[in-house]
Amino acid sequence: MAGDYYKILGVSKGATDDEIKKAYRKQAHKYHPDKSGGDEAKFKELNEAYQVLSDKSKRSQYDQFGQTFNQAGGGGQGAGGFDFSGFQGFGGQGGQDFNFEFGGGGFEDIFSDIFGGGGTRTRRRPQGQDIQVDLEISFADMVAGAERDIKLYKNVVCERCQGEGGEPGAGEKTCPTCHGSGQIKKTARSFFGNFAQVVECPECHGAGEVPNKKCTKCHGDGRIKEEEIIKIKVPAGIQHGQTISLQGHGEAGGRGSVPGDLYVNIHVQPDKRFQRKGQDILSTEAIPFSMAVLGGKVEIETVEGKLVLKIPAGTKSGEIFRIKEKGVPELQGRGRGNQLVTVIIETPKSLSREQKDLIEKLKNQGI
Repeated sequence: MAGDYYKILGVSKGATDDEIKKAYRKQAHKYHPDKSGGDEAKFKELNEAYQVLSDKSKRSQYDQFGQTFNQAGGGGQGAGGFDFSGFQGFGGQGGQDFNFEFGGGGFEDIFSDIFGGGGTRTRRRPQGQDIQVDLEISFADMVAGAERDIKLYKNVVCERCQGEGGEPGAGEKTCPTCHGSGQIKKTARSFFGNFAQVVECPECHGAGEVPNKKCTKCHGDGRIKEEEIIKIKVPAGIQHGQTISLQGHGEAGGRGSVPGDLYVNIHVQPDKRFQRKGQDILSTEAIPFSMAVLGGKVEIETVEGKLVLKIPAGTKSGEIFRIKEKGVPELQGRGRGNQLVTVIIETPKSLSREQKDLIEKLKNQGI
């Protein structure tokens, strides 16, 4: 086949094995003849290019000899010795079926994506489902940290059989479906014809054995629906929108498989007194005009209670005072932010005659 294998796959000459595999996977999905808008000729080119570039030895030869590279030693053959000349339709010329058994080399992953199902690999037992919940906390709890109990109605491990699905003491027997191998062979049809797949046995889920008698409580599933209370520790300094992950606290998987995880999405309630900016807390405090001019003390609020802030004489409206280590703690770290208090000078809306006279005198004096 004439043409640059790297250009056919859309990768650079220095592409990694993973980049080549991803490029082939993407192109194969796009041009597969069994899909809408597929291109049989293009798909053959892609397969030939991938067979060469995915094999280190063949790729090395191709990089060295370029277009003179002969991967199969004969006309009409594609990479790896596959003869593509007879592939005119789904089953080949004249309705002939071509039977391939993919046993490795990465192609089982590609065909798994295109046709569904695994290649010759045995899949792990399916994990239990994950659970997502929302938890609302106050601004003060965000700063100090908190503990909350979450009540969930979910699949939990059956206590009677400990998740194995069998009646205690009844023992197990060889699975009659897979005869103890934990796998069964299936044949799937593709553009290339039929190819064999080895998949996990649906009866024993890969264990090779099944209970002699199913558990009377969970009826063989290994799990039951129950209410469970889970204690959530919310760390100090967590951000609004962050998620806490609790491994193994999701739905229990069937027959002793790995449980799912619990994801707790944190929502911090707004506080009209405070705002968060990084690790600092912002607040505003109004003071009278006289205090701004003469100085004084004002009681302000913090997330830990009230304290007294000293206002120096001549303070301007909008000045910011820093209160050290009254902000938000570093999440899972040391240190803490500050509270930044913005001072706003209050302008009186109504004045007595005496107050107006005093202001007038100050005005006349250029104050």
